[in-house]
Amino acid sequence: MVDAPQVTATPPESVHVLRDMESGLDGVIVLHSTRRGAAAGGCRLWRYGSHAAMVGDAMRLAEGMTFKNAMADLPLGGGKAVLNLPAGDFDRRRLFAAFGRAVARLEGAYVTAEDVGTCVADMEAVRGQTRHVAGLPPRGGRPGGDPSPWTARGVFLAMEEAARRQLGSDLRGVRVAVQGLGSVGSALCGMLHAAGARLIVAEPRPGVAADIACRYDAEIMGRDSILDARCAIFAPCALGGVLDGDAVARLRARIVCGAANNVLATPEDGDRLADRGILYAPDYVVNAGGIISVAGEYLGWSADEVAARVHATGLRLGAVLAHAAREGLAPHRAADALARARIVAASAASAASVREAA
Repeated sequence: MVDAPQVTATPPESVHVLRDMESGLDGVIVLHSTRRGAAAGGCRLWRYGSHAAMVGDAMRLAEGMTFKNAMADLPLGGGKAVLNLPAGDFDRRRLFAAFGRAVARLEGAYVTAEDVGTCVADMEAVRGQTRHVAGLPPRGGRPGGDPSPWTARGVFLAMEEAARRQLGSDLRGVRVAVQGLGSVGSALCGMLHAAGARLIVAEPRPGVAADIACRYDAEIMGRDSILDARCAIFAPCALGGVLDGDAVARLRARIVCGAANNVLATPEDGDRLADRGILYAPDYVVNAGGIISVAGEYLGWSADEVAARVHATGLRLGAVLAHAAREGLAPHRAADALARARIVAASAASAASVREAA
């Protein structure tokens, strides 16, 4: 269950409630911004305690996608779809076909893809109703398929950059606590192990935790107790909001760098990390590998172009941290400022183009 998240800093352009009794579809699509292009962001399937919690989560995630796409320099705005997981058995293909029809009605204003709880097969069902979808099986050497390995790669590269800056070293021998062993968290563990890092992992599915522990010689801790782990890097790779005031006070890590979206419960929690001397790698800067793959697939880029953009993740984080140091800002405040500047610049360029056409 997900608690209702905080109100977003900026209101969305539009909110579209999705209801289809026959398929069991109960969800929402939030278009936060289309200033840089079509609102792009994945479709999450999760069980929410209330309609308000579902809408609140979608709004916060959509705003994060606006900033993520801007900082990754993608010609896309930000959006998100969130679907309430039906109770009991349901026809999954029918559900996502109904969702695809909802995406089609937006006529290209929103581009969807996989997110937590959804997969390539779900996106294929969506594709039967609309072309405004990515995360489909790759064809002809083009980008496609599950984008989570690209997310993991970007987080790993950002973690290397953060370690160089904060620890003065690479990742060999560094203790990294990974919270959440889904597709991204598991892939990240493999990369960290190959780099010589020492792993601590937390995952509510005992079998998954045991498999990763055996494969990568990792220590297992509880999902909450891992916040107290003696480690250099804490990598939140589950759901968001994990770092509230209590969690920040408990952390022993010197770096926070992970794949989860909206890691900070509030912006003030990012300030608290900075006050404690803990380097926070802003989530939407470091976890953009997946949306870069989605963008490449949707916009027709080559696989080499996608790889090059993902491999620049560490450089983008470095630029944010350099800006933070110059301006005396906490890293999350610096990232927000840079993202907003890019969004405003896109709006100004669009307005100028309209004037020239007139």
